[in-house]
Amino acid sequence: MVVCAAMVLAAAGCNKTPDRVVVSGQVLIDGEPLKYGQVRFVPVGGRPSDADLDENGRFTLTSFKPADGAALGVHKIAVFANEQLDGVRTKWHAPKKYSYYQTSELSKEITGPTDDLVIELTWKGDEKGKPFIETERSVKEVSKTAIE
Repeated sequence: MVVCAAMVLAAAGCNKTPDRVVVSGQVLIDGEPLKYGQVRFVPVGGRPSDADLDENGRFTLTSFKPADGAALGVHKIAVFANEQLDGVRTKWHAPKKYSYYQTSELSKEITGPTDDLVIELTWKGDEKGKPFIETERSVKEVSKTAIE
């Protein structure tokens, strides 16, 4: 009987989702809205939250169900702003470094619901400059050069 009660309590804990708050905001690049891409918020030891950007660079995060927000705490952030044009060309709307939360150097602490979170990106310091198109061949050439 005690074993059954423990199993019921354990199962109940498995179905509980972490506390989340609604988080909306805007992504800017050099002060202008980033009109293409997605954001991902990655908390330490928790479930990431994602959102597509609209034509004004605005987003509302989703974790488990649409627009349910993000967990409280510190999040590392990635901004995916690359558009596949065809099988060999990719248009980058923001520098590649922002595509990975490990290299983006972006983070925010979520302490409560918000609709005015701003994520600021820049092209400054990026060797390619403003939005650019990369071909599969140029990626291979860069990779080959980096290996040599």
